[in-house]
Parts: sequence; C-alpha cells; structure tokens
Amino acid sequence: MDEVHQRYESSPPTVPEGVPILDETAPPRDANVPEMIIITGMSGAGRSRAGQALEDLDWYVVDNLPPAMLLPFADMMTPEGEGIHRLAAIVDVRSGELFSKLQRALDELSRRNIRYQLVFLDADERVLVRRYESNRRPHPLQGGGRILDGIHSERRILAPIRARADALIDTTNMNVHDLNRHMRDVVAGEGDRPMKLTVMSFGFKNGIPLDADWVCDVRFLANPYWVSELRHLTGRDTPVAKYVLDQPGAEEFVQNMVNMLSPIFDGYLTELKPFVTIAVGCTGGQHRSVALAEKMSELFRVQGLPVRTVHRDLGLE
Repeated sequence: MDEVHQRYESSPPTVPEGVPILDETAPPRDANVPEMIIITGMSGAGRSRAGQALEDLDWYVVDNLPPAMLLPFADMMTPEGEGIHRLAAIVDVRSGELFSKLQRALDELSRRNIRYQLVFLDADERVLVRRYESNRRPHPLQGGGRILDGIHSERRILAPIRARADALIDTTNMNVHDLNRHMRDVVAGEGDRPMKLTVMSFGFKNGIPLDADWVCDVRFLANPYWVSELRHLTGRDTPVAKYVLDQPGAEEFVQNMVNMLSPIFDGYLTELKPFVTIAVGCTGGQHRSVALAEKMSELFRVQGLPVRTVHRDLGLE
C-alpha cells in the first residue's frame, strides 16, 4: 500500500466532472487537395446508391443538382484547413431542360482548372425496365408512353455525356455491395482507407453499449475501487492505470485482444463495415475498463489505426 500511496503522491488526481471523455488524438484523414465527383447516367442504374457510397466515405453529396449550380457548388470547396474538401454531385435528366447546360458547366469547370471526375452509371435496358417495374415508379422521360420509351430518350440525351466520362460503371449484374466496392475503387485510395475504430469503456451495472461489435469483460482483475487511495481516481490517472496493468494477465489480455482483432478488421473493410466499436467493461466503468481501454487504444494507434476513445460512464458515480 505504501508503493501505491507513493505513486499517488507523485501523480496528482484528476476528479471526473461527470461528462464522457472523447479522445481523438489519431491523425486526421489526409484531405489537403479538394476533389469533386459528378455522378450521372441512366435512371435506375444506381446513381443515388453511388452517392450514398461516397457519403459513407465522408464525401459531401448533393442529389439532383441542376447543372447550372455546379460552379457555385465547386466554390464551396476549401483548399486547406477546415471546410469541405470533397464534393459529389448527382446530375441527371430529372432537372429537365436545365440538364442541357451540363456540357457547358463541365467545360467551365475545366477552364477554371477545377479538378473533377465524371462517373457515368449504365445498365442493360432489360434490367432498367425490371428495376422500374419493381419499384412501380415512372421513368422521368416516360411521359404517357412506355418505360422503354423513356429509357431510349434518356440514352440519346446522355450519349455525349457518356462519351466524355472518366469512369463507366455497368451495374447490370451488380448488387448494392458490388456498387459500393466499385465506387471505392473509383475514388483514388479509398479502398485502402482504414476503418473508424471506437474503443469504449463502460460499466456493466449501467448496461452493455447497444452499438458494441465486441465486448470485453475485465472484471477478472482486482478492483482499484477497494483501495482507498485510488477510489476517487479514474483509469486515466497514472496510479490507477499502473495498479490495473501491473496485475498478472492484464497487459497480456489487452495485447491478445489487439492481436486477435487486427486481422478481422481487413475482413470488415472487405464487407463494407468501416465502423467498429470495441466495448471494454468493468463494474462501474471508472477504473479497470478505463485503464484498459486507454491501453488498447494506444496499441491500435501503434498499428496506424485512427482510434476514438470514449469513456461512456466516467463521472457517473
């Protein structure tokens, strides 16, 4: 107990103030160069889904943007610091006569040296008809005719835009996940982007976090709560952290968890699951879980993963 008391004296306590603590010391995603993607193509080919895939990658996406608004839209981008770095616009024939201005808008973007990528989505006519029939919605150019009439009209209008596209994606035989993967390939480097990892401490007496993908129970370790010099401290304080991590099996447990989960993350990314929450629980969420969540976060950061550390119940007691 003297050793514990000595460590306590050399590390002044910090008393929690009743709010969850967020730690986002991991380096931010590199987004120094503004980027713009313009998504267009056949109705029913998956334009909106492609936009959603970019939203999942932290792009700012606007659906059904009139072509005349592309230039003001591009002006929203900022070259550095805070702000919007990556914009995506879905432009299509739903804008009616305004769509005829798309070619002119693209030329103006090029004239201003605004870097953009034009992505065109297409699909077999039979597949497009089937998709429209399944959701029971009319084609925007169908009018009083058949769905095929609208598809043929749209294909004629889009022919010059399709010819200048930077990327053509045929979604005929794709499902939602296939399209998501293709959009990640279209965006340079996004396929290799690490996931967003959250390590959360909690107390079992307050319930298991509902959004946890993995739950670790660290109640096998001795509780610093029963050490009077440590009771009012938390796992973020050096005396408590040392008391917890010095126990037999503590550091080995954390290292084994990190070693087990690291290869699993690659599979999560392949299956388009970039958000993972690891919950570390003790009785009250003040000491053991906090110390081990901090240690686990540290080990994941050594591997180059961006980690957000959340102490859900810290300060509730």
